[in-house]
Amino acid sequence: DENIGRVLDALEASGQADNTIVVFTSDNGGLSTAEGSPTCNLPLAEGKGWIYEGGTREPLIVRWPGVAEPDSVCEVPVTSPDFYPTFLEAAGWPAMPEQHVDGTSLLPLLCGSGAWEREAIFWHYPHYGNQGGTPASSVRAGDYKLIEFFEDGTVELYNLRDDVGECHDLSEEEPEVRERLLALLHAWQRDVE
Repeated sequence: DENIGRVLDALEASGQADNTIVVFTSDNGGLSTAEGSPTCNLPLAEGKGWIYEGGTREPLIVRWPGVAEPDSVCEVPVTSPDFYPTFLEAAGWPAMPEQHVDGTSLLPLLCGSGAWEREAIFWHYPHYGNQGGTPASSVRAGDYKLIEFFEDGTVELYNLRDDVGECHDLSEEEPEVRERLLALLHAWQRDVE
C-alpha cells in the first residue's frame, strides 16, 4: 500500500524509524459478504461483521527495529486489546490493568522470549451487521473456538488447527470441550458485564 510506504519514509526522514513501533492490522476481516464483496477470505468462513474466522482473523505485522526480529513469524493468537499494555510497557510506563482488562502485553512475543501464555481470547458481537452477521460471542482457547449465537442459543465448536474454515461443527462430538469453553465464555461475559 502506497500510504504505508509514505509513513515509513516519513519516519526514516525524521530519524525516528529506529525509535518507533509500527503496527499494521485491521479491526475486522475482509469485506467478503456484502457491498459488492470486494475481498475473499478463503479458506476462512465469512468476513467483516461475522464472528467466524473471516471476520475476526486479521493481518498483524509489527516493525520494531532492534526488538522484533525481521521476517520472523509468531503463531500465537493475539487481539487488538493487547496493543495498549504492549505500548505502555514498551515506553517504560507501568501497566494500567483497570484500563486494559482484556489486554496482555505482547512484549515477550515481540522480543522472542516466548514466555507468554493466556488461557483464552474472546470476541463479543451483540448486534446485527449490515454484512449479514448475527449477534454472537466466541472464545478461542488453544486450537478450539466456540461460538454462541444469541438469537437461539446455538453453540458451534471448531478445531481451528484441523478446520480453519470452520466447516465441521464438533459441538456434539466433543461435549466436554464444548462445556468447558462455554463456561469460560459465560464467566468472561459476567466478569466484563
